[in-house]
Amino acid sequence: MQQNISLRLLPSEAANDSAIKEYISQSLSVKQDAVTGFHRIKQSIDARGKQVWINLTVKVFINEPFHERELQKIVLKDVSHAKHSVIIIGAGPAGLFAALKLIEHGIKPVILERGKNVRDRRRDLAALNKEGIINPESNYCFGEGGAGTYSDGKLYTRSTKRGDVNRILNILVQFGADEKILYESHPHIGTNKLPNIIANIRKQIIDCGGEVLFEKKVVDFIIENNFIKDVETLDGSAFHGDAVILATGHSARDIFELLYTKSILIEAKPFALGVRVEHPQSLINEIQYHSYTSSLIKEHEKELLPPASYSVVEQVSNKGVFSFCMCPGGIIAPASTNEGELVVNGWSPSKRNNPFANSGIVVQVEVKDVMRYFRDSQSPDLKSQNQKSSIADHTSKIIRPTSNIIHPTSNPLLLMQFQKHVEQNAYSAGGGEFVAPAQRLIDFCNNKISANLPDCSYVPGVHGADLSNVLPAFIHAPLQQAFKTFGKKLKGYFTNEAIVVATESRTSSPVRIPRNENTLQHLQVKNLYPCGEGAGYAGGIISAAMDGEKIANTIVAALTR
Repeated sequence: MQQNISLRLLPSEAANDSAIKEYISQSLSVKQDAVTGFHRIKQSIDARGKQVWINLTVKVFINEPFHERELQKIVLKDVSHAKHSVIIIGAGPAGLFAALKLIEHGIKPVILERGKNVRDRRRDLAALNKEGIINPESNYCFGEGGAGTYSDGKLYTRSTKRGDVNRILNILVQFGADEKILYESHPHIGTNKLPNIIANIRKQIIDCGGEVLFEKKVVDFIIENNFIKDVETLDGSAFHGDAVILATGHSARDIFELLYTKSILIEAKPFALGVRVEHPQSLINEIQYHSYTSSLIKEHEKELLPPASYSVVEQVSNKGVFSFCMCPGGIIAPASTNEGELVVNGWSPSKRNNPFANSGIVVQVEVKDVMRYFRDSQSPDLKSQNQKSSIADHTSKIIRPTSNIIHPTSNPLLLMQFQKHVEQNAYSAGGGEFVAPAQRLIDFCNNKISANLPDCSYVPGVHGADLSNVLPAFIHAPLQQAFKTFGKKLKGYFTNEAIVVATESRTSSPVRIPRNENTLQHLQVKNLYPCGEGAGYAGGIISAAMDGEKIANTIVAALTR
């Protein structure tokens, strides 16, 4: 007999297979030796009461042979001499999973990645962190695996309607991920382990006859009769395929600009922008595990609990303020893609064993907000301040938009220009070399430059600054109010032990590339398939992977009918 049952266990019990079997036998009123084995199906933490519990659903085998978990594996074909080929621009999760799906159906993928492979990419990240030297083509956003590879590797999504989440997780396990991601409520691979999985996927694609080409930055599309004839790269190469999947990620501004200059339809898309806040992980543990310091929880129980995370959201003046990419036991990283622009993000290793917890706290940004901001910034009383601050004067004035920023409502690059503008403010306020401007949390809410700053995981370093001179008022004011409210919900959260670091600005793409709801093709260019986060149709590793598969399935249907 096989059946699923749910158990409510202490952390020590949930970590002990013998204890679980004992509870199974009690729950089903059978002898313990009748329980031949079990699989974990779902596992989550309930820390709402005085005691922390593990909610566990298991598939149980009673009086029959136990069978190991059956993984949903994909079967790939040899596409070395395939009739059809598809160009995929970008080797992030959308591009990689699109490639695997195409190979399943006998179509050859040719992936063009502007950055480097995961191993060589590490050197560029080290140079950025330790020396303040950025490679615009190889960084936390660009390179094999995309932005998620070196920025945490979280695998949960709210986009269950977009595809089969379990299939994506099973494929990741097939290529080396731990089986825990199949049942944990918040699955996470970790930045230290995800690169090897990405490399395994690349090897499989190549072994099947597909191509994965690095340092191939796309610079032009040759279009004839509303079809892409060739894709040209910076080194002068030209590539032709039956279809083109555009999966470049949320930071490929040059692609957005290329589409705009070629009059290929794109749209401004709302996104979110704010800061990254970092607390001691021990403090977040005490807040979230309410009885963490209580005698009700034994020391050995505490050791079995994972570093606590949190999720917060608040409406302030009709604007959503919410946490983004929360990283328990994590590190704040420089996620910039160009010199003179400062972006921060967060990541965690698989064990999440660093002493800090960080999270983006961001505010919704819409076209009307940015239109008003640019209009007010160009008013007569501000035009005299419309010059960039020098690096030496990095704590003084916000960098005002210059008069050559065109911002009519019809400009699809409006929000991208705004995003870039705020990132330049942050870089200037930090003083250069990707040092980040920062304040203690309570000081941030009181408009006070911090006399000193707490220890911070951000390797390039932090510099005390007034972040009201970095963030526009429609971002800064809601953040101040929300932090105070979060402190009431999470007792101890609102503290000067926490540091606020600017700026978290690459939450999602500020541009959408529209596509037909049925064919998924671009509305004008018939063999161009906008895909994933950069096109505005995903928001993380899992949803991007699902969108990649969705696009590939549509192309398969179009090419084989």
